[in-house]
Amino acid sequence: MDKIRRERLIRYTPFVLWTAVVLGFSTSGASMSRTSRIIRPILEFLFPGAPEATLVFYHGLIRKSAHFFEYALLSLLAIRAFTGSSRHFLTDHPFISAVLAAVTVAAIDEFNQSFDPSRTGQFRDVLLDFSGAAAAALALAVYRSFRKN
Repeated sequence: MDKIRRERLIRYTPFVLWTAVVLGFSTSGASMSRTSRIIRPILEFLFPGAPEATLVFYHGLIRKSAHFFEYALLSLLAIRAFTGSSRHFLTDHPFISAVLAAVTVAAIDEFNQSFDPSRTGQFRDVLLDFSGAAAAALALAVYRSFRKN
């Protein structure tokens, strides 16, 4: 394998694998009823005697936070993959390209969920995913800007 292909494989593999993981989360296996098997006992341990509504609220908050952070990581991995790409637009605009890629994955993810009765595909989740991707891209851009100076 030549050096260029090897470097491309090293840059893109984490992005592609994480994209597969994210899309895997859109199955019924990651529905709220399934994640409650893990999260619910932890919440009950941390907040003994908490009302049901509180536990449901915290569970939802954890799930929405996961959306934000999984797409933040996806954006960072995309930036890593796109930086140094042979495609000029990706190389010239890795931050914009990464956020666009993350939003595309988010839209596909929510579209897939709309066909699963145990899941709900919601546009507001795409907005949340966009927020995570954009926040990570912005944070990295600011970090790189300060590091240059």
